[in-house]
Amino acid sequence: MVGKGNDALGVDHVFDVKGLVAVVTGGATGIGLMCTQALATNGCKVYIIGRRNEVLQKTVELYSEKDGTGAEIVAIQGDVGDKAELQRIVKEIESKEPNGIHLLVNNAGIARDRTRFKQAPDLDHSDVKAMQSFLWQAEFQEWTETYHTNVSAMYFTSIAFMHLLDKARVATKGYTPSIVNITSISGLMKASSAGQFAYGTSKAAAIQLTRAMAKEFVDLKIRVNTIAPGVFPSEMTAGESDESNKSELPGFGGSLPAKRAGDEKDMAGCILFLASRAAMFCNGQILWPDGGNLLTIPSTI
Repeated sequence: MVGKGNDALGVDHVFDVKGLVAVVTGGATGIGLMCTQALATNGCKVYIIGRRNEVLQKTVELYSEKDGTGAEIVAIQGDVGDKAELQRIVKEIESKEPNGIHLLVNNAGIARDRTRFKQAPDLDHSDVKAMQSFLWQAEFQEWTETYHTNVSAMYFTSIAFMHLLDKARVATKGYTPSIVNITSISGLMKASSAGQFAYGTSKAAAIQLTRAMAKEFVDLKIRVNTIAPGVFPSEMTAGESDESNKSELPGFGGSLPAKRAGDEKDMAGCILFLASRAAMFCNGQILWPDGGNLLTIPSTI
């Protein structure tokens, strides 16, 4: 029980997200769905954005709780990699949320060079011809598409929603709105993430983008932080989603100190922390839920 005078320190106050409005890009599967579920389950209204309408609608059907508490998931089909589409999406959300949004989660991401991922462990890194042949398989278009989604779209989505974040700041006293960028420990590793040079460097760029936006948005009172996950089940890591829009990684994790991949509870803790008052003093920060992975490999932290 919270003692007299300590009410402001109670979990129900510090980590409360009831009544907040969030937008999660790529929020229908993988890590995006984990964030969506965590926020909606705890009373946050969540708009999920994605290109596949049938996947969006399935998430709404399975996980939305329209019971009058505000724990609601709303699907909006669209491509955050297109400025005109972004303007349409923002206009639609603004029409429904005149007081703005409290949280933007930039989760949408791709790994165009993942098709060669399984080849990497068998490479002889001391064989210059083998390495050159493997790495030469990449195409310029892979790099362009990877940066377009993982970095450029993150930037333009953040800019497109700035005025709605500001509206929420004005409308919700005592709360500072925020942007949470989902990046990856691949952007912190001194390695190529098993041959995924384009993916890893794009995530490093996204982490730098987080830092830059956090600094530039200080006077706007919009906080910007990043979650840089290790291995979590998603379509990117597992290759597909099941009938519940979720993915599994059975047996993964033997090389990690945690001896397992991350799960939805691990991600829920991170997003609820950053979305709530608990993180109002955090700006420009990196959380890396990775099961201790970065303790075992060279990294930049």
